[in-house]
Amino acid sequence: MSKNQNNAIYDLHDKPPFFTWLGLSLQHLFSMFGATVLVPLLVGLNPGVALFTSGVGTLLHLLITRGKVPAYMGSSFAFIIPMTSLLKTVGYPAVAQGIISVGLVYLVVAFIVTFTGTAWIEHIFPAEVVGPIIMVIGLSLAGSAASSATTMNGHYDIRVFTVALVTLLATIAFNMFLRGFLGLLPVLLGIIFGYIVALITGLVDLSPVASAHWFQLPNFETFIGKDGLVFYPAAVLSMAPLALVTLSEHLGHLMVLSKITGTDFFENPGLKRTLTGDGTASVVAGLIGGPAVTSYGENIGVMQLSRVYSVWVIGGAAFFAVVFSFVGKLSALISTIPGAVTGGVGFMLYGVIAAAGLQVIVDNKVDYSKKRNLMIAAPIMVVGIGNFHLQLRTQVDFSGVAIATILGIVLNLVLPKVAASEK
Repeated sequence: MSKNQNNAIYDLHDKPPFFTWLGLSLQHLFSMFGATVLVPLLVGLNPGVALFTSGVGTLLHLLITRGKVPAYMGSSFAFIIPMTSLLKTVGYPAVAQGIISVGLVYLVVAFIVTFTGTAWIEHIFPAEVVGPIIMVIGLSLAGSAASSATTMNGHYDIRVFTVALVTLLATIAFNMFLRGFLGLLPVLLGIIFGYIVALITGLVDLSPVASAHWFQLPNFETFIGKDGLVFYPAAVLSMAPLALVTLSEHLGHLMVLSKITGTDFFENPGLKRTLTGDGTASVVAGLIGGPAVTSYGENIGVMQLSRVYSVWVIGGAAFFAVVFSFVGKLSALISTIPGAVTGGVGFMLYGVIAAAGLQVIVDNKVDYSKKRNLMIAAPIMVVGIGNFHLQLRTQVDFSGVAIATILGIVLNLVLPKVAASEK
């Protein structure tokens, strides 16, 4: 175990000892599991398939990026509304075609980037834009964490509040006072501790574990229905445009990863490879019955907190996701982790992402006494955190994070370097 220039305990290509590797990978699996299986549960897809495609998608992303980017691919929330509508009306074949079209949009953009290069990225994403956007990526999730940490079945529950608070404090304590192997697993230990408290307070229902089979084959589906191959243009038109939302998230997450690891992933392996990895993962998900996938902020938060950036650890989490998708009782056990626990841990994970954005601002000495910088940061923060979203139709909804990102880019390009009153 050695600390590197980016203050990493295990850097990008460091391979931890076996049992340390095991624990670190499980920590990532537990951190993303709730959100990854929540999407299919909300939509009506098979959670086992979603877990399988998240693991396979992550392994494909690692392969395509040549093992250089520690990104975990989980189920995307951006497509919940159109997927739900399509499942109720025409079934999964239509959903699959929409998801595949999303992946193809990524591949087209990656193809364009191959010829345009990435020099434009530094021009449209200076520190005064990047810092606030990264902060928004973390803080925009605060409402979701707070809701999970205070309510059950739509009603406020003091037990949920208590478990969430205990989980948060335990995670902080484990992070601050443990050292060695255990010191690398504050999130995993916080989840376990919170789960035990949740069991004691009666927030955990173990009946799904009892009824689950040890071996359970995921319910794989395809884009070909009972009537053969039928093309659904409405599915493509309702889902493909939303790729612009996840593309902005992709850029944001890549900026966060570049910041915390001290590696410019836009340069190496390059944006064309990261986009190709994301796009391929979604295409494969659509081919076998899963939801569209995207990189996960939860896992970025774990890396920031643990200072473990190893792609081996991310690959291990992906391997476990694939294995667990076939082990019914293990999947069921993890799915019983209540929102109180995930919300409590979320306070920490989402907060450290926001802190990474603040670090960008501090490191680059962004001066907020200058009106230009203030006029860029202020709307980004409020629009993103407040989720000032754009809903064009019931099935097309651009999130506050996406709008904030676009707004930041535009303001940076059109505002003069110095305000008239400052000349």
